[in-house]
Amino acid sequence: MDVFAAVANPTRRQLLRMLLDQGPQPVQELAERFEMRRPSLSEHLKVLKDAGLVVERRAGRQRLYSLRAEPLREMTEWLAPYERFWRDKLTNLGELLDSGAADGDDDE
Repeated sequence: MDVFAAVANPTRRQLLRMLLDQGPQPVQELAERFEMRRPSLSEHLKVLKDAGLVVERRAGRQRLYSLRAEPLREMTEWLAPYERFWRDKLTNLGELLDSGAADGDDDE
């Protein structure tokens, strides 16, 4: 599964965020935070696992899921040029607005 396709879904992004913020968790704890049946959540976890974004390990009778962020590096590298593009555009907009504000100061 492609990392981009895996994170395209908001539920899966929320799962990744929960695992980042709160560390490894059993599927039951994760499922309690969503308004969906546990099999549906397990399917989302499977997609993340197939993309290499989470790992699953057994701890007694539970399955613990942990974040594995390394595959997100590919996405970050791909997005970097777009981030620079928008940062430059916002900087230019800020400069334009600042110059307009300075021009408006002359009218007072």
